[in-house]
Amino acid sequence: MSLTTHRLKLTSASVLAVCVVLLSGCQNDAQNGALFGSMLGAGLGAVVGHQSGEAGAGAAIGAGAGAVTGYIIGNESDKGRAHRHDPNYSY
Repeated sequence: MSLTTHRLKLTSASVLAVCVVLLSGCQNDAQNGALFGSMLGAGLGAVVGHQSGEAGAGAAIGAGAGAVTGYIIGNESDKGRAHRHDPNYSY
């Protein structure tokens, strides 16, 4: 196993461990979505950015886009849950 492969596996395991710890503290779907989306976006952005030689910039852009998208999806899920529990709930 090369040093690069070992470093990649160690980094992936570390990110996964941080995700588990951070997700356990989230209160609602919007927070979970923002966190999960930012991590997924950062990973995908780093992979895409690496192809153009800008892994850091790709990760930053991906994290921002993922956080916004994840928050929007999670927030809509929270609204649906609130509506199901309280028919008088207004958006």
